[in-house]
Amino acid sequence: MENTELRKSDFYYDLPQELIAQDPLENRSSSRLLVLDKNTGEFKHEHFANIVNYLHKGDCLVINNTKVIPARLIGERIVDETETRKGFEAPKAGAAIEVFLLKRLEADLWETIVKPGKKLREGAKVSFGNGELTGVIEEVKPDGNRLVSFKFEGIFEEVLDRLGEMPLPPYITHELKDRNRYQTVYAKHEGSVAAPTAGLHFTKELLESIKQMGVDIAEVTLHVGLGTFRPVKEDNILNHHMHSEFYIVDQEAADKINNCKKNGGRVICVGTTSCRTIESAADDNGMVIPGSADTEIFIYPGYKFKVLDCLITNFHLPESTLIMLVSALAGRDHVLAAYSEAVKERYRFFSFGDAMFITDKI
Repeated sequence: MENTELRKSDFYYDLPQELIAQDPLENRSSSRLLVLDKNTGEFKHEHFANIVNYLHKGDCLVINNTKVIPARLIGERIVDETETRKGFEAPKAGAAIEVFLLKRLEADLWETIVKPGKKLREGAKVSFGNGELTGVIEEVKPDGNRLVSFKFEGIFEEVLDRLGEMPLPPYITHELKDRNRYQTVYAKHEGSVAAPTAGLHFTKELLESIKQMGVDIAEVTLHVGLGTFRPVKEDNILNHHMHSEFYIVDQEAADKINNCKKNGGRVICVGTTSCRTIESAADDNGMVIPGSADTEIFIYPGYKFKVLDCLITNFHLPESTLIMLVSALAGRDHVLAAYSEAVKERYRFFSFGDAMFITDKI
């Protein structure tokens, strides 16, 4: 990397609170689309359904088929006699405890965030759904996360589906009436705690139209963790460390992407998660190697893309790692100018908001 220092404040923009989308649109593909030429900074205003006008036969669309789990569990503290005898202060029995599932480590063992967590030590128990599910804190990690084992009857996914809530970002304050609206229409493999939101704009009909045009669709999986959305605390962003996320690229997806590159087509990622997956899976020659691994890839200006040509993405939070990734592709000045235009034109921002297509030529 040529940069020795990039300031977090270089990626700030002013966003009026009322432009943060609180609810999904009735029709997924009716959102607006800002098309940005990554080379010139020129932009156009479109509707998302018209993305077909900017795709070409021989292109490859890469989608992330991860599925969001209802990762937020609200339970009650169980206090037993042994804890009382030890005499340490603990939350009272019946106190509301939130356990947020981050990552499955074994069949019934998860890394979690527990709130309030300070007084919940190893051995503490939490009951969910009147005892249908019980969590036991097995370990408190140095970063404050807890390893929690769960006891239940039946199949964990079914229990979680009944008791868990969808983990909407904190900037969404409205209740989600239909939890499927925080899933893509192609979601398959459970494991994410946040949706790959660029994919929320696609309907099955739109994807079928894209296929009919001769555009290949490659499915990869990256289970989105909270680390993607954690704020950058370091003023010099080069000191920021990304949390790891698990990805899978199978042989079929790798072949589609590599054949597209070989034949002169464009690899177009739907979302930053798809982008981070294929860039993590690629070798130095830009060939995508099938396999699975954890990735901590952090893409910011100065990064040379190995595979990706174009990107469909939502509008991201100021000073976030996601706006840094987008700036790596289109240039910080072009991106901030496009964001300024989006604010002026009253686009809807963030997870349920409008979209941007960063392309090579308008």
